[in-house]
Amino acid sequence: MGGDTIRQSIRLRLSLLFFITIVIPIVGIVTQLPSYYLHLIKEQESSLLEGTLTALTFDIQTYLDDLERMTVTPYLNNEVMRALKLKSTSQWNQLTPFEQYEAEEMLNKTLPNYLKNMRKDILGTILLPMDGSVYITPPNSYSDQVVKGFPFAEQIWYQKAVKADGNVAFTGVHQQNYLNLAGTEVFSVARLIKDPDSSRPLGIIMADADSVLLDQMMKGIRLSAGAIVVILDDNQQLIYANHPISPELQQQVASGSHTVTAADASYSVVRETISRSKWSIAILSPEAFLQAHLQGVYWLGFAFAASGLLIALFLYFTVSHWIVTPFKQMIQVMKRVQRGDLTTAYHVKGNDEISQLGMNLNTMISKLGELIDREYKAVLGKRNAEYRALQSQIQPHFLYNTLNGFIGLNRTGQSMQLERAILSLSGMLRYTLEHNDWAQLQEEIEFINKYCSLQRVRFAERMQVHISCDPNALSIRIPKLLLQPIVENAIIHGIEPCDHVCELRMDIHFQPMMDNGQEEGVVLIEISDNGVGYDSAAAREGLGIRNVRERLQLSFEGASMVLSSKQNEGTTVLILIPLKDVKRA
Repeated sequence: MGGDTIRQSIRLRLSLLFFITIVIPIVGIVTQLPSYYLHLIKEQESSLLEGTLTALTFDIQTYLDDLERMTVTPYLNNEVMRALKLKSTSQWNQLTPFEQYEAEEMLNKTLPNYLKNMRKDILGTILLPMDGSVYITPPNSYSDQVVKGFPFAEQIWYQKAVKADGNVAFTGVHQQNYLNLAGTEVFSVARLIKDPDSSRPLGIIMADADSVLLDQMMKGIRLSAGAIVVILDDNQQLIYANHPISPELQQQVASGSHTVTAADASYSVVRETISRSKWSIAILSPEAFLQAHLQGVYWLGFAFAASGLLIALFLYFTVSHWIVTPFKQMIQVMKRVQRGDLTTAYHVKGNDEISQLGMNLNTMISKLGELIDREYKAVLGKRNAEYRALQSQIQPHFLYNTLNGFIGLNRTGQSMQLERAILSLSGMLRYTLEHNDWAQLQEEIEFINKYCSLQRVRFAERMQVHISCDPNALSIRIPKLLLQPIVENAIIHGIEPCDHVCELRMDIHFQPMMDNGQEEGVVLIEISDNGVGYDSAAAREGLGIRNVRERLQLSFEGASMVLSSKQNEGTTVLILIPLKDVKRA
């Protein structure tokens, strides 16, 4: 057990060292490395997206600024402003045809020339004076393409321009439904033109830009595969998306979430707001793109962990075998020494600490043999002498009590009974004088039967004796006269002072018991009487009982004896002898 404990302790410590120095760091690296790289990749991706988003926002903002500058063009020409003032008052009908022609020329040709020279990629502008007339500047011609009777005042962009009261109003994507044969989607910038002197509204001017221009801007931007660019207006309505998106995804982007989820993918979101227009630009980067980058990191981590663990396991088992095997061999040597083989020795290899321990073990075995020759045999001789001295105390004590019984018979004149008692005594003396320290339990029971028969000569019917023994226990060897002092003590101190019929019982059988959590069989010897009894707490053990206890402990290492007694109820003596300690004839 001790060797197994040492071996297990060494292996346990090696295992703990292995886990602390190798397994735990490898597991930590494998589990944390992907997270670290994921965080690093996300930071790099976020940084790139923010740079891309800043550039895109600047391009769109520049384009919107150009559109905004187009809406202030009428203020740059006094003749155009004069024509607008005339169109918005009743003075128009009072003008001569030539004056009306000049004013129309200003709005039909002069203003469009200014506007067309600003940017070539703008679809056109539309000017709506307050008198209900319409002037458009298409990209390639001055032909009137407006839908007759179109309700401009009911359009959202018109109302936003009026509400802005001279400031620029940005409008999301809408159809050019006010033009004939129009199907182009545009986003616009509108403004209310006001009289600088009286602040009186003169008209609405709106510049339209094709939403295709946003696609052209996206072509110059490098995005990861599957990335989505979304532009929302100030009402969170979709202006542009480079890929079709669902209403649910648009709603998630509009809510400001940093992570959005579609039916088949999830995206991280980087967004920015155009300050003037309050438009939101968001880039949705697919998580699958990051996972693809991490796949290589995962494989690298697993390969590193697997190779590291294999190398570590090889080193662990090699070192464990190198350290533990010598200890196993020493344990085998110790077990052989424990069985009495003092000629065994440990085969020493090398000159390290373990080899030195083996050499010391061999020296210890040699010294132990010498010590046994000198001391152990002397101790055994002393123990046998003490045992025989204790056994010899039984005989005079027994004879003293028996001869007292003979005196009683002689005084009462029972000569025949005295003769039979003397003959029984002679047979008992032959048994006690035999030069044997041990006897079979069967022989001891026969001796006690003779002794009880001798005692019944004195007590007649006042004493009844019952002895039972398991047949398998009859061959067990116990010290000679181990039980007789207990029976004698029961008769003299329990039955003799009693004035009623008493019973002496002896029961011997096997019984299982628990010892240190393990079941172990014992031989149980129970000797009891129902005599006068005594107070076991206040009484002292007599010579006979003390002698039995000492001989029992000298003979059986794990044996025990328990006495219990109550006044006027009797006395019980229990002797328990472990089966592992008993000997059989």
